[in-house]
Amino acid sequence: MIRINIPDFPEVPDIPAPSLWTIGPDGWCSKARSVPSPNYNGRPDPADISLLVIHNISLPQGQFANGNIENLFLNRLDCDCHASFDSLRDLMVSSHFLIARDGQLTQFVSTLERAWHAGISSFDGRSGCNDFSIGIELEGCDDQPFVAAQYQTLGMLTQSLLVRFPLRHIVGHNEIAPGRKTDPGPFFDWLHFTQSISGFT
Repeated sequence: MIRINIPDFPEVPDIPAPSLWTIGPDGWCSKARSVPSPNYNGRPDPADISLLVIHNISLPQGQFANGNIENLFLNRLDCDCHASFDSLRDLMVSSHFLIARDGQLTQFVSTLERAWHAGISSFDGRSGCNDFSIGIELEGCDDQPFVAAQYQTLGMLTQSLLVRFPLRHIVGHNEIAPGRKTDPGPFFDWLHFTQSISGFT
């Protein structure tokens, strides 16, 4: 298991504002394409946002840039178009953010609200991680490397989230749902990601 503990990093340096993306008072990122999903609800405690969860997703697995992820989060996925989609019928899920292979950032749920990305989960003795986490999906799968554009967007987004929220830990989906989930998978470069936010966090 790999986790990034934010308190382990040095203090946040004084970075000029233009280098940052903004998470507005409404919880939406200024640099994201906004595609609101109906799959969300309120957090039990809106001030309790302490965990960032990184996922991967592709529909079908290993196939990219086909609109299926967005359609899933909007409850518009045609589950008859591929055999592997049969298990997704009537599934209502979402994530706060999706980072496509070209680095494009799409936001589906305000960070102030509870997206439905973690499922049955627990972290440090707390169950129901959707209550206190932000979810970022990377378009990808467990058996292919992610691309430089995705790491660049992920780094910038994470920096902006760290400014906006009292995040304490960054983990993979596999850590909060062990045995059930494996993402972001063995090809996610935690060192590369950590270096992109170290010196900032």
